[in-house]
Amino acid sequence: MSRPLTVIDMHTAGEPLRIVTGGYPDLPKGTILEKRAYVRDHLDHLRQILMFEPRGHQDMYGALLVEPDLPGADLAVLFMHNEGYSTMCGHAVIALGRYAVDEGLVEAGGTTTVVKIECPCGMVTAEVAMREGRAAEVSFESVPSFLFARERVLDLQPWGKITFDIAYGGAFYALADARQFGLKFGRDPAHAFVEAADRLTKAAAAAVPLSHPDAEDLAFLYGSILTDGRHAFSAEPTRNVCVFAERQVDRSPTGSGVTARLAAMHARGQIAEGQERLFESIIGTRFAGRAFYSGRAEFTFEADDPLAGGFLVR
Repeated sequence: MSRPLTVIDMHTAGEPLRIVTGGYPDLPKGTILEKRAYVRDHLDHLRQILMFEPRGHQDMYGALLVEPDLPGADLAVLFMHNEGYSTMCGHAVIALGRYAVDEGLVEAGGTTTVVKIECPCGMVTAEVAMREGRAAEVSFESVPSFLFARERVLDLQPWGKITFDIAYGGAFYALADARQFGLKFGRDPAHAFVEAADRLTKAAAAAVPLSHPDAEDLAFLYGSILTDGRHAFSAEPTRNVCVFAERQVDRSPTGSGVTARLAAMHARGQIAEGQERLFESIIGTRFAGRAFYSGRAEFTFEADDPLAGGFLVR
């Protein structure tokens, strides 16, 4: 690390996003997945500095803007977290849509500004509503999503038989009703959901081989989403929690996770095209298309600091 790392912090529905604005070296040219592999193999110490304590925390999330490779992309992004690099992130797309307009990365339109964001999973199109010339609500159209495995069953002790689906929404998730684990939103503590979801992720990853039609680099189980079981279409919201990477907890409903849930619901005939479904997070927030700024920082590194490279307690 030869120069400070500069960042802008935002959050969407409570889930943080640390956008890197300076300090990374230039990356070799190539596809977005090749850039992801290069950063993982050669620059992972910078992810740890940004995501880990004392500058970050166990549940910090980040975005590194890189040179686009796909024609028509306005920007390209690599997502990072406590374990590595994910392939899609909806809460980050919402934040980056506003950020791209505010920073002049795209030219603002009249009532709506379109931002084409190249993600490791493919092109994602964000639409930024403009209010009095400023970026406001953001919606996005993700990559093709699908139900991969339906009603698989695992024996997970001490809970017993657990039924789950696996669906893809830019990343693969195991989907399960939290009530199978004896858990209820608003009553049970977050760590109980984390333990159950993490156990499900590890067991499902071992039991169900994954594949993706576009790239093998996309074929890994990113995490598990425990739901309140309200899958059928309703005007009332459905709550879920996403536990991903190394037991990281999403404070938002999870954009790629919501997409995966919608794909599973559609495959089951539980929602039709054009119907709106509301999703709530573990802290009760909903995706309403808004992201907010929370700070700016410059991070430095002293050579004789034994903890400069970052650490995690939990």
